[in-house]
Amino acid sequence: MKKHETLQDSKIRSALENAGGLVLILGISLLVLIMLAFLLSRNPVKTLRYFFLGPLQNTYYTGNLINSAIPLIFGGLGVSIALRGGNFNLGGEGQIYAGAFTATIAALAFSDLSLPGPVGQGLAFLAGSLFAALMAAFSGFLKAKWNTNELITSFLLSNTLILIINYLVTGPFLDSGTNLQSTGKIPESFRLPRILPPSSLSAALFAALIAVVLVHIFLYKTRAGYEIRICGRSPRFAAYGGINIAGTTVLSMFLSGFFYGSGGAMAVFGTYYSTMKEFSAGMGWNSLAVALIARSRPVAVIPAALFFAWIGSGARMAMQFSDMTFEISSIVQSVIFFLVTSSVLLDLFKKKRFRKRGDP
Repeated sequence: MKKHETLQDSKIRSALENAGGLVLILGISLLVLIMLAFLLSRNPVKTLRYFFLGPLQNTYYTGNLINSAIPLIFGGLGVSIALRGGNFNLGGEGQIYAGAFTATIAALAFSDLSLPGPVGQGLAFLAGSLFAALMAAFSGFLKAKWNTNELITSFLLSNTLILIINYLVTGPFLDSGTNLQSTGKIPESFRLPRILPPSSLSAALFAALIAVVLVHIFLYKTRAGYEIRICGRSPRFAAYGGINIAGTTVLSMFLSGFFYGSGGAMAVFGTYYSTMKEFSAGMGWNSLAVALIARSRPVAVIPAALFFAWIGSGARMAMQFSDMTFEISSIVQSVIFFLVTSSVLLDLFKKKRFRKRGDP
């Protein structure tokens, strides 16, 4: 019993140490924001007020903030699964875009077949998610078969997908009835209901929360999830244990792409109702940062995604009502990305504990 309690205490202490490192990183990033406001703004107090409090001042801004976090939750889950399996899916930009485009075209096709809205919507969602999943799984297959670096292949494939979809959106599937570079809009029956009008927040929020629960259960309560985590921690140990390393690699990349594509599909069904040229630019990179902040823990993806969405919404508010430009959000996000990829600050609290114990 005492040994069990010691193990539990160790897990709690480790979680607190990880949280301490992340709080320090986020604190430094916000300090950079405050410094930039005082350096670049003629009225820094007004700028900071709109940045920090603007997104929360009414239901419209708050709903839009939460809505912009939904694709980041799906993308963060996708990155987390890949990282847990010891893989690095760098193709999020293209996979979100591909998922959105495929879901849009499928929804338009199913509406022509007069399928009921929920049925067609579900099939279109699966089409977009599965297409992105296959793109990611291809990189996983190349790694499993020939040990090709999945970081490079997923990134190159993503860039190729973006160029192809740009051509399709502005060419064969361009909606001539609008001045935007966009496909046609999906029918009303395929759209998700709004839940906090007049904001854009839709029922996609519930799908994102359900996805978090499902990924948590999968990773920590199923055999396949256990095998993915073991392969990520120690491939050699997993091989000695009889785990199929190649199959697990492909599976983790497949699921990673699936959730990336789901984020794109949900953005179409809940917010945009069509695929506009490069509407998802930046979502893949921000999803990667969200997963790194969350330390690949599914439940922690939710606050991490909300934090990143808050930075973007705050920057838009500051740009609209003060003299700061939107680029301030990119600077803060870059600082977070830079710091969170370094283990120095994340491990700072652990090193302090070791010094107190007298450990080397």
